[in-house]
Parts: sequence; structure tokens; C-alpha cells
Amino acid sequence: MEVRSSNNIEASPMELYIHIPFCIRKCDYCDFLSGPSDPGKRAAYVQALLKEIQAVKEGRGRSVSSIFIGGGTPSVLDEKFMGEILREIRKDFKLQEDAEITIEVNPGTVDARKLQAYRSFGINRLSIGLQSPQDRELKILGRIHNYRQFLETYKQARDAGFDNINVDLMSAIPEQTYEDWIGNLCTVAELGPEHISAYSLIIEEGTPFAERKLDLPDEDTEYEMYEAAARILAEYGYEQYEISNYARKGRECRHNVGYWTRQDYLGFGLGAASLYGNLRFANTADWNRYLENSSDPEQIREKEPVLTTEDEMAEFMFLGLRMTRGIARTDFARTFGCPVEKIYGEVLDRYMAMGMLQEKEDRIFLTRPGIHVSNQIMAEFLL
Repeated sequence: MEVRSSNNIEASPMELYIHIPFCIRKCDYCDFLSGPSDPGKRAAYVQALLKEIQAVKEGRGRSVSSIFIGGGTPSVLDEKFMGEILREIRKDFKLQEDAEITIEVNPGTVDARKLQAYRSFGINRLSIGLQSPQDRELKILGRIHNYRQFLETYKQARDAGFDNINVDLMSAIPEQTYEDWIGNLCTVAELGPEHISAYSLIIEEGTPFAERKLDLPDEDTEYEMYEAAARILAEYGYEQYEISNYARKGRECRHNVGYWTRQDYLGFGLGAASLYGNLRFANTADWNRYLENSSDPEQIREKEPVLTTEDEMAEFMFLGLRMTRGIARTDFARTFGCPVEKIYGEVLDRYMAMGMLQEKEDRIFLTRPGIHVSNQIMAEFLL
């Protein structure tokens, strides 16, 4: 594989993503690459994952600023496997002393012992998949836990010493009212997690939800729910730093910010995606192919065409504009050697005139109305 030469690519930090494709039961709205498993299947997967980590040549010697262990439900794995994975990562990659290491967990799949083990492995951030503090809504979503189990997991995490916790919350759930959502926001904010991901349910093709007639909030209510999240969470001291993410000062998810600013990252595991220089590639989603060939990364990667400069410019814009601080003109000029107006002047002028984009000092960012039509605006940057 040829990577675009860059004077600072080896000097700049990178990120790692580890995919664990297992869960107790697939939720009715979920289209992620995940599913139930047995102990033998999990053990075989971990061995294949370790082989891939050992075999990958990119990133050797580069500083790693964050690791994100996602799924599926990574906490389904026995903690000994998580220890083996992180030991292998440390053996093969150069982790920064203060690297952010996040693992996604679901209530009902962790206990005090497992959480203590995570701490001993150097995991310092948890992302807990709550979705709703109402048992009625959890049942509608097909979640395996109730709110009491979440509270138990949250307390155990604090007792284990985790001082950086994200809680996932979902709006626009079937039968959910505006008042329900306000109550959910306040209930979770009162607990004081460092980070809250508040996102709207999307009905994905191929999921059980797509086959049902659902009683969903109308478009106006969904708009009001989104605006309420920013307003109410601000009252609790959370800053909205991205379209769906809110954090206490200094507790933004470093891994996600790296993704939106196009920091290089390598993905390990079934279906995991990577960005390295001007290359994007993803591992196969075929279970047998991955297990049989994980020790030879070229055999499991499904390559995309090398990114052109135009591709990279588009990604710079539509990923960067996901953040409320938007993109910096100076960053664009330094990266691509020309002012952003030369490439996107017409698009920028049009959406600024419409009040969807705003400029302040060096930065260009979405306005509140612009956020609500962000997908339409982002598409305009594809050259």
C-alpha cells in the first residue's frame, strides 16, 4: 500500500479503534455489525484479533493518543480477553502516557470485578449505553436492561474510580413525547456524567423497526427535542461541541474529535474502518474470511480508491462542520495550500446568506438552523 508522503505523518499522533462484534441480543433498531455469540466464538475472535494487531505494519513507532473499543457490546467479553488485547496493543504501538482509552459497556454485562479489571488494564473512560431512563422506552427499543441496572452499573463505575463517563441517550423513540424527553435529559444530567451523547433514533433498513408501523414523534416535535437538549444540558454545565455530543469543560471525547478532524486512525477487527494518510480501507465483514486471514491484513482489507485532494478537502469540510466550532480557514489553507474560498466560495456565500453558516474570526461553523439541515449542507462540499 502506498501512503501519500507527508513530512509530519509519522510525527503526528494517531488513534486506534477495536471492534468487538458481540452482544447479548441485537436491539430492534440496530444495524451495526454485531450479534449474539458463544464462548468458543468469542475466544476464536480474540485470537484472530491479536494476530491482526501483531501483523499490521502501519503506525509502528507513531504516538497513539486514544483507543476506542466499540461494538456490539465489548463488555460481553470476559475481562481476561480485554487484558490480552490491550497488552498486545501496548507491545506493538506507542501509547501516550495520558492516552484516552474508552470502552463501550451496557448495563447487565459488567460488574464491580470486571470494572476493576478494566481500570487495571489502563481503561480510563466508559461509554454506557443507557438510551433511556424509562423502562417502558427501554422495552420498546428491545434493550436487555432496565434503569435500575443502569444505576447499579453507574455507581459501580464510580466506585471503581472512573471519573470520565459518557451516557448515551436516544430521542424520537416510538411513543416518546416531548415531555418524556425533557424528563430523560434532566434525570441523566442530575447524575453528573462528564459526557452525554444525545442523538435521535434513525430507522435503518433491514432492522425490525423498519418492518413495523411505529408511532414516532412528528418532525416539529423532533426539532423541539433537539433544541431542548442543547438548552437543558447547558443549564447543567454541558457544552455542545458536536451535533450530538455534550461535555463538561475539557471532557470532550478525544477519540471522536480526532475522527472529525481527520486524525489518522487504524481499525482492528471485523468490519473495522481505517484512515491512514490518503488511504481509507475497511476490514471484511465476512466472519470466516476474517478468522482465516487476520494474520495477513492485505487479505482481509477491502480497499477504497486512494483519496484525491478533492476527496480530502470534502472530508475536511463535512467532518469538521459536525463540530460546533466548525473549521478554521487557516487550517484549510495550511493543509491544502489555498484559501477555502477558492474551492468552496460559492457554497459558503450561499449558506451564509441563508443564515445556515456563520463566520467568526477565523472559523466557519453551522448556525442553529443550519444544524437541522446539516446533511443537505454537508453534501454540497462533495466536489
